[in-house]
Amino acid sequence: MEKKEISSEEKNIESVESNNTSEVMDEMKIEDIPDNGEQRSVQEEIDIVNKNKLNQALNKISELEDKLIRKDAEMVNYRKRKEEEVNRMLKFCNEDLIKEMLPIIDNFERAIQASEEGLSDTEKSYHTGVKMIYTHLVNLLEKFDVKPIDGCNQPFDPVYHNAIMMEKKEGINSGMVIEVLQKGYILKDKVIRAAMVKVSE
Repeated sequence: MEKKEISSEEKNIESVESNNTSEVMDEMKIEDIPDNGEQRSVQEEIDIVNKNKLNQALNKISELEDKLIRKDAEMVNYRKRKEEEVNRMLKFCNEDLIKEMLPIIDNFERAIQASEEGLSDTEKSYHTGVKMIYTHLVNLLEKFDVKPIDGCNQPFDPVYHNAIMMEKKEGINSGMVIEVLQKGYILKDKVIRAAMVKVSE
């Protein structure tokens, strides 16, 4: 009889505890129970947003780097062009002055070609002085890398020659320069005046 009574009391205790638990669960609001699925979904959205922002930032950085590289390349090219322009200006800075000097040299050459026969001593001394001045001018041109164009007995070249006369001459092939009527000149590697020549037919 005693064993049955104890068993009955234990059942009563279990029943009371079960009822208490049910009441506590009923009193709790459903909002108070955390939804792990919802939390994971929100976190994933935050990660996606952050990832998108990071990708946008990286793309912007890459775009700015490309622009910077292009700007640097443009600046390098600009500096090279300016250096080339300055070098060219310095290289040919005397071109206009030399061109103005060439007709003077032409006149000196014509004067020197005149015969000294029949000249008085005074006139001969003038003639000698003209030769000295001419030599000085030629040396001055050479100092600035100005050289005459050697055209006689050379094939006609339109880069260096300006044909103003043609003449048929036996024993000479067609297209050969047979006479230089006015010297041409080269400044460094640039033709500043083509030679006036007579060409064989």
